[in-house]
Amino acid sequence: QVQLVESGGGLVQAGGSLRLSCVASGRTFNLHAMAWFRQVPGKEREFVGVWSHSNTYSADSVKDRFTITRDGAKDTVYLQMNSLKPEDTAVYYCAARSYGSTGRAGEYDYWGTGTQVTVSA
Repeated sequence: QVQLVESGGGLVQAGGSLRLSCVASGRTFNLHAMAWFRQVPGKEREFVGVWSHSNTYSADSVKDRFTITRDGAKDTVYLQMNSLKPEDTAVYYCAARSYGSTGRAGEYDYWGTGTQVTVSA
């Protein structure tokens, strides 16, 4: 089993920055990809970006503002969010899987409980 814990969310003004962290624990040795998704009430979970051993990429809607990095020694993936907009307000979730990388939420095996990001106008 793998456990994922997100942190770093909060309230920020438009134009500001936040860095989210996702720490993985447990059987992390076989994880291939760790991703970020976000969700607002009444909508489907939206892909933000993914780090994997083979590639790292972000959704078109955020790729010019958000950056994903990983610290392997800490089993931690970060989501650096700059130039935040009110429409970035959501609960941000970390997800992981053991092979491949994908933007489809249903294909991830492990999930954190999420961290709230609120961007005020």
